[in-house]
Amino acid sequence: MRFAHFFVDRPIFASVVSIVLLILGGIAYTQLPVAQYPEIAPPTIVVRAQYPGADAQTVAATVATPIEQEINGVEGMLYMSSYSSGDGSMALTITFKLGTDLDKAQVLVQNRVSVAEPRLPEEVRRLGITTTKSSPDLMMVVHMLSPDNTYDQLYVSNYARSRVRDILLRLDGVGDLIIFGEREYSLRIWLDPEKLSALGMTSGDVVQALRDQNVQVSGGSIGAPPTGTGTAFQYTVTTQGRFNDARDFRYVIVKSTDDGRLISLQDVARIELGAKDYVTNSYLNGKPAVALAIFQRPGTNALAAAAEIQDKMKELSRDFPKGLNYDIVY
Repeated sequence: MRFAHFFVDRPIFASVVSIVLLILGGIAYTQLPVAQYPEIAPPTIVVRAQYPGADAQTVAATVATPIEQEINGVEGMLYMSSYSSGDGSMALTITFKLGTDLDKAQVLVQNRVSVAEPRLPEEVRRLGITTTKSSPDLMMVVHMLSPDNTYDQLYVSNYARSRVRDILLRLDGVGDLIIFGEREYSLRIWLDPEKLSALGMTSGDVVQALRDQNVQVSGGSIGAPPTGTGTAFQYTVTTQGRFNDARDFRYVIVKSTDDGRLISLQDVARIELGAKDYVTNSYLNGKPAVALAIFQRPGTNALAAAAEIQDKMKELSRDFPKGLNYDIVY
């Protein structure tokens, strides 16, 4: 009690001591070996896959289960957890022991995923399976929107994917980025079941015709060696390649009848340019928006990464078209 009274009776002295301690603490903070502190959160690897058109139960049975069976028991693993959603997406988080080399862990997990790939549906393999060094918890969410409705969600989503997503993924501390409410440009083909039935066709026949005719091939060259003498020039043959307009798909031949008549895609379907899916939606203050969910890379400073993301978004926003804006609310 007497010790406390000593400072109470001498307020000026107590203030000087407090100020000195505050200054010493500030100096010491800048010299502390923070980078040498041990990791508290265990490192994680996240495996993501997509099965368009499948429900959560189908994704869990045909995608998540085979991958989990192969990854289970990978070196250094503590536990793993997964979720499958109704939009056909699957995410598997593998948590490793503290001190595990994440680069090595990623390679080990990727090797196990490669073993499981032959057991996965063809559509899943075609879209690809990603293995990233990422935390399963959200670090930040960046919303992009058009406040005055100058642009629709389809435009905003594709602007975010093509002009923002890749740049943010290159920043230090960013492990992964997922777009919620995404409207990726895609060709939508509405088949007429009655016309298909009359022609004895199925949707699989149409899909196969598209795969066979909408391809990128090499045309070779003319006059390339070894050729006879007298060839003055050498030309590289360029081909049309993949279709780049929705109207081009109208003339894809889906069937040839016995009498020589050719059935094109426009004869059995309606073709339009739209979004790949409309399963998820994102809103900000009641307005349609596109949410960029950013996940931290394990072993990095979340505060430094968040500050760098904010600075980069300010820089990118200078080139936004008029009527497009962003907001960070999380």
